[in-house]
Amino acid sequence: LRESKTYHLPSTWETSNEQKIRFRLSRKTDEYRSIVSNFNEAMKENYTQIIKIERIQNERWYMQYLAHKKEFKKRLQNNTERILYHGCPVQAAHSIIEDCFNRSFIGVHGTAYGYGVYFSSEASYSHMYTRPNINGERCMFIARVLIGKTTRGNSSMKTRPLGFDSTTDEDHIFVIYHDAQAYAEYLITYK
Repeated sequence: LRESKTYHLPSTWETSNEQKIRFRLSRKTDEYRSIVSNFNEAMKENYTQIIKIERIQNERWYMQYLAHKKEFKKRLQNNTERILYHGCPVQAAHSIIEDCFNRSFIGVHGTAYGYGVYFSSEASYSHMYTRPNINGERCMFIARVLIGKTTRGNSSMKTRPLGFDSTTDEDHIFVIYHDAQAYAEYLITYK
């Protein structure tokens, strides 16, 4: 692992002289094959092809996420990080990569479990929130999400209830209310 101040960056991260934060994965790597395998299972084969998988290397955003993760572990005495999916239109994906998940856009697709950012353990569910571009391509993030202590959400929740970190449908949907509570690790572009 490389080190940045007191936090470690993932060993898979590439170095770059540019201000580049999107790195296309080679189809030949174990990292790529593992993501495809998990995506196939979670999508239930509801797509025809993966165009590309990009690793997101936004160090500022990642450091904020790690600070939250450290606090969650200390407070909860337990790791509550989950790998979840977030589907969105292509334009929204560009904003998420630059500025992280933004609660300013809440309510665009509903607020059934609270006014936060929605993630799912089922890629096939997150697929419903993607929109194809003119080439028929869709985008979905694989994100690390700190669910912490969670409770059932409802449409009147503007924020998480006191004593909880997220809300849920008690099945596969998780809603977070702090932007640094999730890190978009990969962006999958697919048809």
